[in-house]
Amino acid sequence: MDEFIRGFWDFAGHYWWLAFPILGMAGGAAKAWESSAKRRHERRIETLRLKAEIKTAQLEARNGHAKRFGPAVVDTRAPVASNTLLERLFSEHDEITARWLDYELDVAKLIAFPAMSDGRQPLVAAFLRAKKTADALRPPSADSTVTEQQVSEYLDAVGAYAVAFEIAEKDARRLRDSTFTEPERKRLDRAQQLLKVAVDESATQAERNIAYRRVRDELEGLILLSDEAVQVLEKQVARELPAHAAPAAPPAAPAPEPERIFLPSSTNAAVNPTGAEEPAPLPARTKDDGEKPR
Repeated sequence: MDEFIRGFWDFAGHYWWLAFPILGMAGGAAKAWESSAKRRHERRIETLRLKAEIKTAQLEARNGHAKRFGPAVVDTRAPVASNTLLERLFSEHDEITARWLDYELDVAKLIAFPAMSDGRQPLVAAFLRAKKTADALRPPSADSTVTEQQVSEYLDAVGAYAVAFEIAEKDARRLRDSTFTEPERKRLDRAQQLLKVAVDESATQAERNIAYRRVRDELEGLILLSDEAVQVLEKQVARELPAHAAPAAPPAAPAPEPERIFLPSSTNAAVNPTGAEEPAPLPARTKDDGEKPR
């Protein structure tokens, strides 16, 4: 025992500086555990609060919004009239799905954070499993007749779905392209630059088409684009260039009407612009004018 103690102190005397990194690692682990415990506690409190709302809504529905005194016996198989709760869960569910689709359909984000589309990553695989569970437990609509147990299961599934996405997203932003080799990272950089040309409205259609084909070539074997992502990108590439409207031509001036030119009255004749003579108008007859004797 004495030899062990002497050996320990000899080791501590030579490697005393190891205490600092060990303490730092221990402090970081303790802080991470504390944060995780705090999140679990907050999630548990939120779950209990929502369950209490469900029970309150159930009791109000049974008693016609009348107050009830004494202990209540809740049947978990009874339907729950809690449209507001389901609407809030639907909203959170849809928000997480929309954030995930931003990575799935935006090729620029896929190139910047390729881990989010890699199902081989453990955290991404866990997120996809949580998504599948939440989608399966989602009621058809907020007006659907569901039990308290069904709502509770869906609530837990949406919570796990949100947590799994947050963890997967943070890990993907941390990794970025670090899982690729140096030549592969260069290909990703070229694809990112070519993508800017492919969706640039100031470029010609031919330039966009060439850049699009080169983007697909650079990503071949590195990132698998979904059919939906390809369709979105092709629509962006095929966007028509803004047409510059030609200035409207001024309205044509009306053709001038031909003027009639009359000669002096002594000639008793009128001439039109074409030069042909017209007969002079006859004088008007009056009552005093009679027939002259032959």
